[in-house]
Amino acid sequence: MSVALRVASRLGLFSRTFLLLTVLMTASLAAWLQAFRSMEVEPRAQQVAQQIVTVVNITRAALIHSAPQERRYLLLDLATNEGIQIYPHEKDDITVRLPDRQVLQRVEEQVIDRLGPETVVAWEVNRIPGLWVSFSIDDDDYWMVVERDRAERVPGVEWLGWGAAALLLSLLGAAVIVGFVNRPLSRLSRATLALSRGETPPPLPESGPEEIRRVNTNFNRMVEELDRAEADRALMLAGISHDLRTPLARLRLEIELSGVSEASRDAVDEDLAQIDRTIGQFMEYARPSSAPDRNTNISELVSEMVERECSHTETLGGSLQVTITPNQWARIAAPDLQRVVGNLLENARRYGHKPGEAPHIDLTVSSQGSNVLIDVSDHGPGVKAEDVPRLTRPFTRGSDARTNAGGAGLGLAIVKRLLQRAGGTLNLLNRDGGGLTARITLPASSQKSADAK
Repeated sequence: MSVALRVASRLGLFSRTFLLLTVLMTASLAAWLQAFRSMEVEPRAQQVAQQIVTVVNITRAALIHSAPQERRYLLLDLATNEGIQIYPHEKDDITVRLPDRQVLQRVEEQVIDRLGPETVVAWEVNRIPGLWVSFSIDDDDYWMVVERDRAERVPGVEWLGWGAAALLLSLLGAAVIVGFVNRPLSRLSRATLALSRGETPPPLPESGPEEIRRVNTNFNRMVEELDRAEADRALMLAGISHDLRTPLARLRLEIELSGVSEASRDAVDEDLAQIDRTIGQFMEYARPSSAPDRNTNISELVSEMVERECSHTETLGGSLQVTITPNQWARIAAPDLQRVVGNLLENARRYGHKPGEAPHIDLTVSSQGSNVLIDVSDHGPGVKAEDVPRLTRPFTRGSDARTNAGGAGLGLAIVKRLLQRAGGTLNLLNRDGGGLTARITLPASSQKSADAK
């Protein structure tokens, strides 16, 4: 039972419940069969003993009252039609006692009790198998032998058939019951998984048992409230963006037309640009991601981005080294992948270099097992090990070594959010010799499945 519990703990709810019910039913059936056989011993022993005693008495009476010349035909008829054979009892007969089985021992006791203490019951005489019972006629002793099947059933065959049929019917019933209970939970699990990926699951059926109906009703109401909150947030942020960027544009124009010095104008312009970038990050974080409705050629899409990103990096005096393995496919929306890779490259350009040095970035696309890897590596100071787990949280920024530029701390949070919907992950790894590698891991898919879409 303990092994079954350990195995069940690693399975799903349906398999776990079905396995536990199977073990319980099997143990219950085995206990029931054992109890039934124990209760059956005494009545069966009495029945078999009564049959043997009756056969012995009838055979002895038939031999006593038959004419001597007719006894040979009588013995032949008993052996042919009834399976009863009569042998003379000799003193040097080699006998074997009955096996030590509860039913046979009770049969022996009752036969001796009814026929007399001088009666001998044997399992084998002179190496001839059968159920042997001694009796006397006048001063002559005889053996009566019958087939063993009269005293002992064929073990296991009949019981095994009925037991297997009962267990099979019980397991079929258990599977139906477990499926009936597990189906609403599986549907709810799939809906929550879709909701965690940013998708809107179809409404759950508000029917069935009261508890399930209540859970589904509350879940549907929660999804509606989340959709309404998402729409209100998008509308609010769009209004904030419009209301903020309009005065920012006027400020830029006024600064250009004012008579301030060029240094002051550049400083104010840089502050306004930082505010604009922060607003952009807020908008990008709030913007819903596209549904991954088809597979994407990662290699081709990243290659298209490289030309623009290389020129951007070179204008800063840096370099972008690219290594792309062709024909790497994954199920992710192309706009989401562009935003992810773009954010990581921008993060590496801003923070991935030491003061006074130009950024040098390595971008690789490769495969590893059943995954596609996209690595964006820089040659900067890296991050502290204790800072890595929290860098992907919203509004979180790294140590001073990587915060020499403005930002709202949403870049990596945006990347993580977009990847989650595609079933991908983001890992930050410090490089040997300095620098940080941002690794994107996406489940790989085939071009054939992509074409089928």
